[in-house]
Amino acid sequence: MGGNRVKYAAIAALGGYVPPRRVSNDEICRSIDSTDEWIRTRTGIANRHVVDPGVATSDLAVEAGRRALAAWGSDEVDLVVVSTATPDYISPPTAPLVAHRLGLPQVAAFDVSAACSGFVFGLATVAAYVRAGLARRVLFVSAETTSLFTDPRDRDTAPIFGDGAGAVVVVATDDPEAAGVLGDFDLGSDGGWGELVTIPGYGSRDRANGFLGSTSPYIAMRGRDLFGQAVTRLEKSARTVVGAAGLSLDEVDLVVVHQANGRIIDALADELELDPKKFFINIGEKGNTLSASIPLALCDAIKEGVLSPGLRVLITAFGGGTAWGSTVVTWPEKAVS
Repeated sequence: MGGNRVKYAAIAALGGYVPPRRVSNDEICRSIDSTDEWIRTRTGIANRHVVDPGVATSDLAVEAGRRALAAWGSDEVDLVVVSTATPDYISPPTAPLVAHRLGLPQVAAFDVSAACSGFVFGLATVAAYVRAGLARRVLFVSAETTSLFTDPRDRDTAPIFGDGAGAVVVVATDDPEAAGVLGDFDLGSDGGWGELVTIPGYGSRDRANGFLGSTSPYIAMRGRDLFGQAVTRLEKSARTVVGAAGLSLDEVDLVVVHQANGRIIDALADELELDPKKFFINIGEKGNTLSASIPLALCDAIKEGVLSPGLRVLITAFGGGTAWGSTVVTWPEKAVS
């Protein structure tokens, strides 16, 4: 790891994976007092994919990583980074486990934790590594098994979350005009709103207060407060990064937002005064997969013919922390395996 400093980092390949088990709203409603219509109306979600017993986050990450490397046509990377809010363990980190199973046991590997904004924060991190000359070829994976951290009896969260993983290969380039070059990022956080989305149990706060094992290990969420914060932060971040890229919002061809809630995406389109058709939405079939939602949406957009080489794509996310981030990229040629 290390080498000459380069000026640019670019996305070179993409891969995604969701577990085969598909869970409908009707199945969710067996455990909560709700209906398919209620869930669809308030979230935009009809189905989600969830892991089978015995399947953990690293298992999904390996599958997505393998597909991204196959799309790239090589497994020669010198850094592996995994974004997850649902790691296999508190320690060890998930990335070294993934690297080992992909046949990359000697490379540097570490995790990034930024909840729903993890893909954008992780992308900024690996791009900085490449631009600094600390790595030339990076496998970056966002993977989540959110269903394992969701109480099936909780009406506020049980319908929302799904599982999946998405991965990109980021490489060094000297060409500032190359498609896929990662340029400006807008990143921010406000820990004063940290309690909007939490997984209370099993961290150091529990241990410090002597509550280990007595605090809920499941996601807790204040949906109404989260909605207002999400729309406000996403709008400002999107405008900031588009301006920094020297573009107007009208020049953006496609918007891929963290798939948290269909109503949030609709409200953001209104605030940005953009045609809703510019927003790619797959939450109906995937649910909210935390940091994996954006790369999975990019995969689906390619498969559906919505995303093609040369399009200017605004990527933006908001979630737990609270944290938010955005970037703009001109989409490169690539395959999705």
